[in-house]
This record gives sequence, structure tokens and C-alpha cells, in this order.
Amino acid sequence: MDRANRRMAVNLRMAGKSYSEIKRVIGVPKSSLSYWLKDTPLSETQRAKLIGRYKEGQIENFINTMRAKREARKMDAYRLAAKSLLPLTDRELRIAGLFLYLGEGSKRQPGQILVSNTDPDVIKFALYWYEKSLGIMKDKIKVGLQIYKDMDTKEESLFWSRHLRIPLKNFWKPYIKNSGTATIDHSGHKHGTCTLYYGNVSLHEDILMSIQCILDASNRRA
Repeated sequence: MDRANRRMAVNLRMAGKSYSEIKRVIGVPKSSLSYWLKDTPLSETQRAKLIGRYKEGQIENFINTMRAKREARKMDAYRLAAKSLLPLTDRELRIAGLFLYLGEGSKRQPGQILVSNTDPDVIKFALYWYEKSLGIMKDKIKVGLQIYKDMDTKEESLFWSRHLRIPLKNFWKPYIKNSGTATIDHSGHKHGTCTLYYGNVSLHEDILMSIQCILDASNRRA
């Protein structure tokens, strides 16, 4: 058995394998490999390749270690946020939705309560806010999609319908952009842009004035 292992070790060494790689194959101590292979040196080319693989392995291990640490930090932050922020009170939900509307909602179309975004979870939160904070019935909400010309209109409509649990009868005909997905420089638009529509003049004014009230109070403190 030792003779067969030794021949295999020599062959692997001649192929440019490291001691660690050979040990994983035949399972003998490095001390035995050192004795067996003392007369089987690597060529300069093999040595350079071996050093290159070792450095690549070190870099990959470093990247994986950093990735694992980053994910652990993120999960710690998530758990801390869940403990300190949840559950949201009705007041906190209303304020959170107002600031979402400040960033993603329509302010210039009187009576049109609209929130648009490409992130399905952001739109789902907006829908939750519409229902729980603004008192809008889901069956009264209309949905509009803007998608790229090379997207499957039916497939994307079904995606948003299932994600939001809103029937397709509440969807308007999607707007198809002339450009294709190849023009997208990030992955955020993979399902297009979704907009939630609801018309109510007084409620729209209430949203805008509530936002302005908070902004004015913040400006006075600045």
C-alpha cells in the first residue's frame, strides 16, 4: 500500500500538486510526503502556478470570511431593529407611510394618491399603509405597471397580482417602454415599476398637509 501511495504521490507532485492537495487524495502525513518527494522538485513554472493558486485561495477565503462577518453584522442589526422598533403603533405606521409618500408619492396631481416603486416589498408596504392607516379598501385600489418591451406583460402582471393579492381586474393596461431590459444599469427594475392609484381629494390634501406639518416642525428645530 505504501509503495502504491508513494507512486501516486510522485505522480501528483510531478503534475504540480501541493503537499496539502496530495495529502487530501491519499491521506498520508506530510512528513511521509516530504520523505517520498524529496527527489521530486517542482519546476519553476509549476512552483509559480502553485503560488498563484495559493494566493487566489487566500483571497477567496478572505472574501468569504468578510462576507460571513458582514452577514452576521446585518442579522444582528436586524434583530436589534425588530426588538426596538416593532410592533409599529398606528401613529408610527402613519408617519412611516407619510415619509414613504414624501419620497415616492405624487404631490402635484390634485386628488390622486399615487405611490410608485420598483421594489415589490416597498409597494407591499405602501398597500398596507393605504389600508391600515388611510382606511382605503383594497378593492378600490387600481394598479398600473410600467414594463420594458422585452418583458412578458402577462407574467409581470401575474407577479404583481400575486405579490399584492390584488385581482387582475384592478390592473390597468401596462405601459410598455420602448427600451429593453438591457438598458437597465441595476437589478431593481426586474419586474418593472408598479404604481398604486386611488382618487380622493380631501385624503390627498390631508397626506400633503401632514407631510408639510412634519417638515415645518423639523425646520423650526434646525
